[in-house]
Amino acid sequence: MRKNFSFTSTQIQKRGSSSKLMGDEGQRYSVDDALAAVGFGKFQILVLAYAGMGWISEAMEMMLLSFVGPALQSAWDLSSHQESMITSVVFAGMLVGAYSWGVVSDKHGRRNGFLITATVTCVAGLLSSLAPNYICLIILRCLVGIGLGGGPVLSSWFLEFIPAPSRGTWMVVFSAFWTVGTIFEASVAWFVMPTLGWRWLLAFSSLPSSLLLIFYRVVPESPRYLCLKGRITEARIILEKVAKVNGQPLPEGVLVSDHEIQLNEKSTEAEEAHLLSSPNGETVEHGTKQNGSTMAMLFSPELIKPTLLLWVVFFGNAFSYYGLVLLTTELHNGRNSCVPAHLQPKHQELSYRDIFITSFAEFPGLLISAFTIDKLGRKLSMSIMFFLCCLFLLPLVSHQPQTVTTALLFLARICITTTFTVVYIYAPEIYPTSVRTTGVGVGSSVGRIGGMICPLVAVGLIHGCHQTAAILLFEFVIFSSGVCVLLFPFETSGRDLTDHATSVPEKVSTITTA
Repeated sequence: MRKNFSFTSTQIQKRGSSSKLMGDEGQRYSVDDALAAVGFGKFQILVLAYAGMGWISEAMEMMLLSFVGPALQSAWDLSSHQESMITSVVFAGMLVGAYSWGVVSDKHGRRNGFLITATVTCVAGLLSSLAPNYICLIILRCLVGIGLGGGPVLSSWFLEFIPAPSRGTWMVVFSAFWTVGTIFEASVAWFVMPTLGWRWLLAFSSLPSSLLLIFYRVVPESPRYLCLKGRITEARIILEKVAKVNGQPLPEGVLVSDHEIQLNEKSTEAEEAHLLSSPNGETVEHGTKQNGSTMAMLFSPELIKPTLLLWVVFFGNAFSYYGLVLLTTELHNGRNSCVPAHLQPKHQELSYRDIFITSFAEFPGLLISAFTIDKLGRKLSMSIMFFLCCLFLLPLVSHQPQTVTTALLFLARICITTTFTVVYIYAPEIYPTSVRTTGVGVGSSVGRIGGMICPLVAVGLIHGCHQTAAILLFEFVIFSSGVCVLLFPFETSGRDLTDHATSVPEKVSTITTA
């Protein structure tokens, strides 16, 4: 039987030269080595199914906003500002939740993080279907947003079970669950809204979160997180389960954290590239200062540039993605008095068919992500699609026939789905394990600010007959995001995940042994 062990290019030389010094201690291997040895198998499929259900849940809760807003405007006689607030408060809650759950999961474990988020989302989502008035609905939807803010915790948890060589492909597969959620929500709305109404749509959309709670007891903690916290025995037990389910043996030797391997390399070759230093030159010890200042680490010299650039990209992605979803409903709403009479749709109600069609644009976006993410790299695939999105939106600065509008929004959504997918793969890869969910969570929080603002653009400006201004604002935000992607300091395709902040993650190479 042939086994594949994944090492970085520098570790191949370092471990070879240091093996003599460790001869008495026996062989050692890291979580990355173990995952490369056991491969991607049945165990990871089960992890994917659980994390994917969480992603479906978030997608459904977000997609329903484009249906509930117009319905409530008619039912409760809401102003355009009040309609926008139903969406904006969800993003406000996500702004708080994304940061909070990221810190919780970095300090107390990934499992604890998504247990709380699933509970809050499920309970608040169900109660919002019973809201007696506008104020109660706003409060409950804000709580739903706080729960939905834990989405990056699930993606980081799944990421930490994937072998490095196949990480890009399987993260794209994970992103497909979001697309499934949006299309499923559009399908449910198409059948539920005209007959049962918006309350039943809210109730049905809260059900996927309950599945996360039902199967929570069998969900494993991330072995990478356990190693980081020094809980090596627990990490090995989980890795042994992974190996057993996948039918592959673990590497020979003793499981150690990446930090221990780096310390050994430092002592043998006097290299300090993998250790953080405080301003006065003192070494920051593993598990002490790092755990107490996760936010401060995001602004360390190694991480500040990618962190700030990621914030812009997250903002641009959320602003444009949710803006396109809302534009689809607003531009296809027959009650829009700003559209010239000869361009008005025949049916003076919300076109569920067109929304359903544009939701399918996410599938081509996922296929493009899968094809380009490793061949072109994360950076190039994102920047190309941002600039193409600008091109497809440009004709909408003026009113177009409904068929043309649907086609342009379809193409634009393909592009933005691709960038959204890739950035959620790239972001966890640039951060070390010690701050991974905090980094992605804070970036996601900044994105939620974009989500809060976009309803004011998609709803407010369109209702105010300022479609040209709305589209030009989208163009500016999307183009700026594409430029920021080009400024990212390094590419992460095919590189190992790191446990501690380093300037550039090391490239993965594969050793094949008989």
